[in-house]
Amino acid sequence: MTTFTTDPAEGTSAPVPLEVAGTARARRRGLLGRTGIDGALLLTPANSVHTFGMRFAIDVAYLDRSSRVLAVRTMRPGRLGLPRPRARRVLEAEAGAMERWGVRRGARILVQGA
Repeated sequence: MTTFTTDPAEGTSAPVPLEVAGTARARRRGLLGRTGIDGALLLTPANSVHTFGMRFAIDVAYLDRSSRVLAVRTMRPGRLGLPRPRARRVLEAEAGAMERWGVRRGARILVQGA
C-alpha cells in the first residue's frame, strides 16, 4: 500500500493512503467519474489539472522535483488550473484535506511504498 506524509521536521501527519497515476491513461482519468476519494491521488509527471466533469471540489498541491509543495489551491468543478512551470507532480484530494494533513507551501511530501 502506498502512503504519504509530510516531512517530520515540519510536523508530520499520520500516513495518508495514496494512489499513483503514473501512466498517461491514469493521469487523464484522474478523479473523473468518482464521487470522492479515500486519501489522495498523485499525478506524475504533471504540472496542471482541470476539474471539468468532476463531481466534487478538490485541493490541489503542486510539487517540484524534490516533492516540495510550491502551492496549494482549492478548485471547484468546471475549472482549469494554470500550469506551474516548476511543478513536476500534482497531488489531489477532496477539498479541505490538505489543510488537515499539514500540506502547505514549502512542506515536503514523503511517499512510502511506491
